[in-house]
Amino acid sequence: MSIGINRKKRQYITAVSLASALLLSGCSANDNAKADDIVILYTNDVHCSIDDDIGYEGLVSYRHWCEENTPYVTLVDCGDALHGNAIGTVSKGEYPAELMKRAGYDFAVLGDQEFGYGMEQLDRLMEISGAQYLGCNISYTGEDNAAFLSRLLPYKIVSYGEVKVAYIGVSTPESIIKSVPTYFCDDNGNYVYDFCGESGEKLYGCVQENVDACLNDGANYVVILSHLGTDESSSPFTSRELIANTSGIDAVLDGNSLGEIPCDVVKNADGENVLLSSTGMGLSNIGCLTITASGNIQAGLIGSYPEKDGEMTSYIESMEEKFDAELTKKIAASNVALTTVSESGMRLIRNRETNLGDFCADAYRAVSGADIALVNGGGIRADIPAGDITYGDILNVHPYGNTLCVANATGQEILDALEMASRFCPTKPDDGENAVGENGGFLQVSGLKYSIDTSVVSTVETDEQGNFLSCGDERRVKDVKVLEEDGSYTELVPDKVYTVASHNYLIKEGGDGLNMFTDNELTIDEGMTDYEILMTYLTDGLNGTVGDEYAEPQGRIEIK
Repeated sequence: MSIGINRKKRQYITAVSLASALLLSGCSANDNAKADDIVILYTNDVHCSIDDDIGYEGLVSYRHWCEENTPYVTLVDCGDALHGNAIGTVSKGEYPAELMKRAGYDFAVLGDQEFGYGMEQLDRLMEISGAQYLGCNISYTGEDNAAFLSRLLPYKIVSYGEVKVAYIGVSTPESIIKSVPTYFCDDNGNYVYDFCGESGEKLYGCVQENVDACLNDGANYVVILSHLGTDESSSPFTSRELIANTSGIDAVLDGNSLGEIPCDVVKNADGENVLLSSTGMGLSNIGCLTITASGNIQAGLIGSYPEKDGEMTSYIESMEEKFDAELTKKIAASNVALTTVSESGMRLIRNRETNLGDFCADAYRAVSGADIALVNGGGIRADIPAGDITYGDILNVHPYGNTLCVANATGQEILDALEMASRFCPTKPDDGENAVGENGGFLQVSGLKYSIDTSVVSTVETDEQGNFLSCGDERRVKDVKVLEEDGSYTELVPDKVYTVASHNYLIKEGGDGLNMFTDNELTIDEGMTDYEILMTYLTDGLNGTVGDEYAEPQGRIEIK
């Protein structure tokens, strides 16, 4: 059967931005909904945000409203639902997975952070969620059983009356470096999982093969559920590049970048329009894609809904009571707000020094006694407001449960780490509505100061998994100095050995491609957890109070 015949019902695509004010009675694409219209509700990057904004209560209620208008309603998630704040950490993802089941998710894809609990727990979470997980670009070459992969399908075709819609899952190839790299290796350190990360062409080809298979199986529409994102630093593995290098896709529902895309139109390889949409972060919005009986495809975001599902509300309240006593316990106080973002909401922690970054790095250095501390900005997940600091606040900052490691490292290895971490750093931290140069591997530091010359084009070379290989003679990072005991700074010496504190994700696992320390001698091997480090520094190092010295970034990283 030809592609043209398979897609004959698609007449044209309309891009729609749905304003919250117009959505109090539902998605505008459904105002005159017919019984044979298809409604696809979608979320992405929920990060355990359970009852914020529209929340799961509003999502479930809205789904019920849609089901009163048409029997063809499907709920999907585009990754990073199970990890990201205290409630996920405390329950190892099981609480948010149970919420997904109660919300009635039909399909989901694996975001990079779904792997953060380890493969065995991931298998359990996929089962608990009740959703069918999709991932066409994930394969396994190891000898042992990869249990979670048995729950994974490349795609699923759903019949809505006489119309067939194919759902294809795509996970970011950056999962290997954004999660815990050793989770993707065998006991000998060899990678046994592959995400088609060798090149953009390999990923595009894999997706195209699955699109063609779906069309040959009679699909009238093809919807990609992806956790790729649109960040330039993720190139060539972005959703826009995927669309531009494939054909036959009607819509891409995306995650990973955390920015809102109500609805955009991107040209595919044949010059045809493809819808691209992403809901942002948390449950600030849910998405609504509608395929009408006449062949129109519309998409937009729903930012509010007045009705809340009572059963979901009751369940959330009962589960939160179990954790509230521990999470709301005061452990310290702060005179200042410690932040990850700019005034416009850009995540500066991923491309600039911030006061919270200084605080976290200082905690690692103080608790470990190391010369230098390095903390990846992507692992610092939430702000700490001025006032009382609770256990929950600290868990929200460091929700991953990584453990303290200290390695003996040469000055050259430290220089390479800083260069790798700074390769995307922009002159300006934000550009209007879009974050620029955002990189979860950007390093917040303690015991160091240096400058980044953004006029120098990065010469860092990485392997196909994104791990550091080498750097040319011209470097962006300059004037690196080490803090001495007397408070003075001296030039870092490339062949001198320093002690470097961080966590297992960076030191042992080579997370974010920072693999220069993985074979080094360790003086501390997986000590206290990351949130325990912060709590110890608060209570013992700062006597329970974050003072005015953290009111502003302390000038450790100068951007030129």
